[in-house]
Amino acid sequence: MPNHALVYGASGITGWAIVNQILNGFPTPDAFASVTALTNRPLPAEAAQWPASPKLQVVSGVDLLNPKGQEALDAELKERVKNIKEITHVYFFAYIMDPDPSKEISINVELISRAVSAIEHLSANLKFVVLPTGTKAYGVHLLDKFPFADDLPLREPLPRIPEPYASQMFYYNQTDMLSSMSKGKPWTWCEIIPDMIVGFVPNNNIYCLAQFLALYLSLYARVNGPGSEVPFPGTEISWKNKSNDSSQDICAKVSIVASLKPEVSSEQRYNAADNAEPSSWSSKWPVICEYFGLRGTPPPAGGSGPEPAAYLAQHVDAWKGLEREHGLVTGRVGNDRSYGGFPYFIMTMLNFDRQMDMGQCHEMMGEYAENVDTRTAWYTAFDRFRRAKIIP
Repeated sequence: MPNHALVYGASGITGWAIVNQILNGFPTPDAFASVTALTNRPLPAEAAQWPASPKLQVVSGVDLLNPKGQEALDAELKERVKNIKEITHVYFFAYIMDPDPSKEISINVELISRAVSAIEHLSANLKFVVLPTGTKAYGVHLLDKFPFADDLPLREPLPRIPEPYASQMFYYNQTDMLSSMSKGKPWTWCEIIPDMIVGFVPNNNIYCLAQFLALYLSLYARVNGPGSEVPFPGTEISWKNKSNDSSQDICAKVSIVASLKPEVSSEQRYNAADNAEPSSWSSKWPVICEYFGLRGTPPPAGGSGPEPAAYLAQHVDAWKGLEREHGLVTGRVGNDRSYGGFPYFIMTMLNFDRQMDMGQCHEMMGEYAENVDTRTAWYTAFDRFRRAKIIP
């Protein structure tokens, strides 16, 4: 029976890439007969930037937390997803942030419970569910309390982070629930663990560092001129720390290949990153800035470069001029969904080594295992933003 994919959160960084990879024939042109992209907000074809294909159906505006309950969600999906009875693979990339850990747990467990239950109810052909977590599962968000500083590189068999933090981590509740739900069923699941995801999004996304830097550096080049130096906006410590970027295409490929190998991947965890060798901002920043005709330099001694969010806010008029001159999509600068605390956290506060081991993932990927360099990962994202007319 042919495979049919359904992607929850298809306008997000990795959800978008899963749809894109399938439509571009990964891992083979006949691996999937169809892909349904579920998005919260409407997503016109010209914004989505996916290749035109009869395999694609886009369904927008489905509320997984429909106040009328599971039956109402089931009915809506049955009505709106034309091949719902044929769905074999679910990629769950939806997420709702809440600063209260208990609320974040309840919301996100309810999200995936409803999403997977609906497909169980409507398709007898479900084979596999992919859930993304992230290096928060290793406790990187705990900063100076990061529990595995002496256990690097981070490997999938590491235990859960200690209490009281484990009880505040919704990832664990989600994976426990999937394990319970799939017990004795004809379907199974796996978890992929990216670090900072590099990629394109068609809509504003506060977790998209590539969009944030693309906006900032495009504007910096406009205001300061080509060839200008751009000091790194982090610290001398964060400039040097080791980590692994996770480009959206690699995350998508790991998700897809794992979902097609249930005999290997069932209930496994896979680090998903671009390269088995870690990198640092000291090697990445000059490459990133070069795309925009700028020279990326280290942070000044004892400080950091211009704060990008503040810089964007100070030069909104100059950005509006870029929008008019190049016919850019509006609403990316001066919009709270364009930037916030996330970029500062990634570039400044994650000032410790957190590199991941890629052995288990590459073994599972087999012939599809690959190592991607900084230039390829970031320039691919920037090219996509440029084609979508989000940057000049």
